[in-house]
Amino acid sequence: PKTLQKPRAPKSPRRSAPRATRLDHFSILKFPLTTESAMKKIEDNNTLVFIVETKANKSQIKHAVAKLYDIKADKVNTLIRPDGSKKAYVRLASDYDALDVANKIGII
Repeated sequence: PKTLQKPRAPKSPRRSAPRATRLDHFSILKFPLTTESAMKKIEDNNTLVFIVETKANKSQIKHAVAKLYDIKADKVNTLIRPDGSKKAYVRLASDYDALDVANKIGII
């Protein structure tokens, strides 16, 4: 004979509260870099340089930049620095100027 297997009917939820998203737009972007090489990127390559959360991926960085600064990113390159932080090079779309955005943010 086959034993009857009833579906689970828990009296309490497995988790007491739903898990909140750890990475929101504000926690993804930590701060913009203002080094000489970052300034050169802004002027020559239409690219902004940020230090970002290590767990954030490229698409999350792209959405965070779009949400916080109202600009469209063309592509995002990332690297992990020797000190363990993550650096993101955000290339802006051709209809946005990185110098203007940098002035608006307060980098320059």
